[in-house]
Amino acid sequence: MRDLRIVFMGTPEFAVNSLEAILDAGYNVVGVITAPDKPAGRGRKLRESAVKSYALSKDLKVLQPANLKSEEFQSELIELKPNVQVVVAFRMLPKSVWDLPEYGTFNLHASLLPQYRGAAPINWAIINGEEKTGVSTFFLDEKIDTGAMIFQEEISIDETENLESLHDRLMNMGAKLIVRTLKTIASNTVTTEAQEDSETLRDAPKLSKENTKIDWNAPVEKIYNLIRGLNPYPAAWCYLANSSEELKVKIYDIEKVKQEHRLPNGTITISDNMIKVAAINGYILVNEIQLPGKRKMLSKALLNGFNFAPDAKMR
Repeated sequence: MRDLRIVFMGTPEFAVNSLEAILDAGYNVVGVITAPDKPAGRGRKLRESAVKSYALSKDLKVLQPANLKSEEFQSELIELKPNVQVVVAFRMLPKSVWDLPEYGTFNLHASLLPQYRGAAPINWAIINGEEKTGVSTFFLDEKIDTGAMIFQEEISIDETENLESLHDRLMNMGAKLIVRTLKTIASNTVTTEAQEDSETLRDAPKLSKENTKIDWNAPVEKIYNLIRGLNPYPAAWCYLANSSEELKVKIYDIEKVKQEHRLPNGTITISDNMIKVAAINGYILVNEIQLPGKRKMLSKALLNGFNFAPDAKMR
């Protein structure tokens, strides 16, 4: 059995479960690499990453390089003498880093590779109406999410599921898959399989202002998938034209109703304390919404103090 010296690389909450699972399984983590502290909130106070907070609570050595190619960082990394590196929700590594350990550097990706390579695989699986997704471990190479596959596990996506619930299920599944991967590396029984590309591959690009905006001229099913795939973060948005005002609003929890109608797309109707927005082939029922400068609130609460004009429209 190989004696593993693990360096773990990750930043957000999604990665914390994996680091915790590695420690709970009794493996030796000799160092943790995470993002530098960043200003956050109105006071712009420096905030440490979720991985850093957890690593420090376990008295692990933490490195926070601004530049992964710097000689200073790479010297510190070499001093840790890692023979395997685990990457979860981190940034792209230079070859001099991922090629360092004897037993390789592997990554956990929240999709069924080669589908949904990229920055936001959980969001895009929901946005595109997929019925299944999963987690994959693979050894890093020069390109993004293209390396030799180690393990993969599949999970179904419920048609009412949002980003938050799927994120948490994949986070827990991924942590177990990482431990399984480490066991095979430690026992020198790991086998790999090359990823097969095809013309039907879908990618998972970084979320932006453009690709998170709601198009109310789309079919209701497409709008429904977009909103739940972005709930709670970063949230789908659109403009609310309300009389002479135009407000940028974010929409969170919703339901869909498939029903033929003759209303212009984006038309808002209010009935039974419910905000209903017309789209192709049906309506989106808005349960939770956020106005600019306000906290998100239930639609019923909003309607107690906000008046929609008769010609109010989402666009």
